[in-house]
Amino acid sequence: MSKAISGFSKRTKDEKIDWLASEVLPDFKDFKSTLHQYWNANKALQALHDDFVENTISNFYLPFAVAPNFLIDGKKYVVPMAIEESSVVAGASMVAKFWSKRGGFKTTVISTVKTGQVHFIYIGAKADLEAYFNQIKPKLFSATSSLTKNMQQRGGGISAIELRDKTASLKNYYQLHVSFDTKDSMGANFINSCLEKMAETFKSESATLNIKIVMSILSNYVPDCLVRAEVSCPVTELYHENALENAQKFIEAVKIAKVEPYRAVTHNKGIMNGVDAVVIATGNDFRAIEAGVHAYASRSGTYQSLSDAEIKDGRFKFWIELPLAVGTVGGLTALHPLAKIALALLQNPSAKELMAIIAAAGLAQNFAALRALTTKGIQHGHMKMHFTNLLASLKTSPSEKEQLRLLFKDKTINYAAVNEALLAIRKQKNTL
Repeated sequence: MSKAISGFSKRTKDEKIDWLASEVLPDFKDFKSTLHQYWNANKALQALHDDFVENTISNFYLPFAVAPNFLIDGKKYVVPMAIEESSVVAGASMVAKFWSKRGGFKTTVISTVKTGQVHFIYIGAKADLEAYFNQIKPKLFSATSSLTKNMQQRGGGISAIELRDKTASLKNYYQLHVSFDTKDSMGANFINSCLEKMAETFKSESATLNIKIVMSILSNYVPDCLVRAEVSCPVTELYHENALENAQKFIEAVKIAKVEPYRAVTHNKGIMNGVDAVVIATGNDFRAIEAGVHAYASRSGTYQSLSDAEIKDGRFKFWIELPLAVGTVGGLTALHPLAKIALALLQNPSAKELMAIIAAAGLAQNFAALRALTTKGIQHGHMKMHFTNLLASLKTSPSEKEQLRLLFKDKTINYAAVNEALLAIRKQKNTL
């Protein structure tokens, strides 16, 4: 590509693909046919997907799976999960069944406050700014009344507006820190619209003050939109043998993730395997969730585990607290057909119920990983699930798959060993 292309977004999908094939990937075999085979045969459905983002050339599929046997707050769920990692759904399903026989997951939605901010620079006396803020504050509420009317009818809206002095961090920097309750919608567009209207009002009536609005935007850090999930049972029910010893190792593993950031990142990634899979399946924004969760994990000044565990009076307890801003109405949840199915599978939950389900899925995944790590090791189960993908990558026939499954039933699975065994099978077959 010698120069930038103009008007690319105005080209048809086929024209975009033709340009990519000739200018970007001229030597890529089957480029066009591979893209085309992932187009949906239903033209209306494909058109819907094409409108989600700009410059669509095909669809990128993730497996859409379910993990049954979740018992959450006394209610049974089949949890939808969209993810490509082979062991996640298996782990979640196994753990869900395990805890369903021990009372299931108990959850509490601690709070549902979301935040947005108007960031501005002010040069002048702080007392003058504070006086102006107190005077203009009622108008900031009334300026957004047309936007908040419907949300207020559902019990939500703007709950607080604060003036915050941030000049200790950045010269002349202040902000309007605004709290919202968006009920069953994630509320990003609602929050941003309210903030921009507030910024316009705040600036327009400040003729005598030197105020410069920098930007108005919601925050994906939502430490006040918090849910807790936990499981507990007698220590003796945790393992078939050496229950207390294994439970103590489990707790030590959690404590290590509290003090060692290198371990904490991987520990929390395992939690997010479960969280993201449900967030994606239900049409929510997993990037926002990821950013907010990891910021929350760093709130003490050190990145650490999101989960906790203890043994008290002979009972094992394992719990998690997560900041989760999710929605069950609006956005992609109302547009994507599979997101609609996912929410239907979850019995059309409220946003609070979805928070609880997601937290339970994250805790389940963390339990599965820690239990494996502190007993047989993570690779024992992971490689068994990875085995299917490995066999596919080696282009094995049905009979070869069966032979290899029997051969590696009690052996360590890795690419080199499986490939060597496959070559031996094929060599033997060719000599017959």
